[in-house]
Amino acid sequence: MTIRVRYAPSPTGDPHVGNIRTALWTWLHARHHGGQFIVRIEDTDQSREVPGAVRRILDSLRWLGMDWDEGPDIDGPFAPYTQSERLPMYRAAVERLLEHGRAYRCFCTSERLDALRAAQREAKQPPGYDALCASLDADASANRASAGEAHVVRFLMPREGMTTFTDLLRGEISVENRLSDDFVILKSDGFPTYHLAHVVDDYAMQITHVSRGEEWIPSAPRHVQVNQALGYPVPVYVHTSVILGPDGGKLSKRHGAKSVLEHAEDGYLPDALFNFLAIMGWSPDGATEVMTRDEMIAAFDFSGLAPHPATFDVQKLDWMNGVYLRAMPERELSEQFATWLERTLPGDVPRPIDRAYVEEITPLARERVKTLRDLTPLVDFFFAQEAPTPTREALLGKPYRERAADASRALVAAATHLEVVAEWDSARIEATLRTAAEEIGEKAADVFMLCRVAVTGKPVTPPLFETMAIVGQEPCLTRLRAASEIVAGG
Repeated sequence: MTIRVRYAPSPTGDPHVGNIRTALWTWLHARHHGGQFIVRIEDTDQSREVPGAVRRILDSLRWLGMDWDEGPDIDGPFAPYTQSERLPMYRAAVERLLEHGRAYRCFCTSERLDALRAAQREAKQPPGYDALCASLDADASANRASAGEAHVVRFLMPREGMTTFTDLLRGEISVENRLSDDFVILKSDGFPTYHLAHVVDDYAMQITHVSRGEEWIPSAPRHVQVNQALGYPVPVYVHTSVILGPDGGKLSKRHGAKSVLEHAEDGYLPDALFNFLAIMGWSPDGATEVMTRDEMIAAFDFSGLAPHPATFDVQKLDWMNGVYLRAMPERELSEQFATWLERTLPGDVPRPIDRAYVEEITPLARERVKTLRDLTPLVDFFFAQEAPTPTREALLGKPYRERAADASRALVAAATHLEVVAEWDSARIEATLRTAAEEIGEKAADVFMLCRVAVTGKPVTPPLFETMAIVGQEPCLTRLRAASEIVAGG
């Protein structure tokens, strides 16, 4: 059997991480088994469609490096791959169900349905349609519809017995049929509901495995019944676990969850996010976390997914992104840095950014950033059009808070010793500053911090001596002397 799986998002906005994680697992399963991965846009709820959502959905997949074999932008044997373009197929399925007595037209008004739900709430009964229109004469029903009377079409669920299906992760699940009401399969606007459309499409597109979130488990008996009523084989169901926040609550933006493209805009690498999402509920051996894409493809199978909830840990994502950044070849990382800096540095910094200059900075920064968003505040002083002007308080810090005169003397000594350095490199800068600190009786670490803030304007920077080597001798001397005056000025 050729594995055929699909990712079928609704264009109601950017896909959330749970939705994308299921898509990612589905893609891995297809690639592992040499099958096909199909993208299908489920846009039958026209009222909720968001302009541009389809483009952003496809852009999210592309950014993560997930290709597809058939889809709205790739012709295939089962086109079209957008549900709003497949309406005749759904209408044919509805007519077939009506003809075989497995569906009926419902003419109940919204007012009657609202009153029914209110009465059920008051009586503490479960909500559901009371099948009033199921008893309508078929010919009379057809005539009313032909006359233009507004109606929907409902699927007629069995009143007795059980519906049983197998979930790949949870085993056999049985549900009493009496617990499900007669649900709508065709709306009054002529568009199908999810309960019908995806069944028709999955059969037509020869989908072998239906992977979706576990919130669809209660609806699965309905889908089994629709498949059986239409004479379709029931696909393999894979209901993936939910993702929770670190506090055990529903995942939200306050936990650091964002859409895929928001993660891209925040400086995450696609391979790092892909890896992070893949292991949130799956591991090939229960221990391995960082894997190449080829390693994940080789090891993945739906059957290895955990059925219990996973936790979205943004700190772990940051850590993993840092691992991927540090593992990147230096030339490639330098280009990533340059592209990011061109996007985020202040507007007065000339563009394009000097790539050779960024290559000098890259080794200094790579160990200190977890995401690209950490880069700009770490290195922006290298590109500043004017020298930094640190405050007196920032320069003094804890060691010199009560010793401003000593701080000024240390800065002057540092400048005096450094101005005679003939070869301006990190080793000579370090040795010279250590000598200066020793001669004036100050701790080397305290003098180093003074110099760091004086030269960069920041207490946290890339390694000091390498930074000073790149900034240059004259700029460093100028900034050290200016800082001594700031400190002495009180």
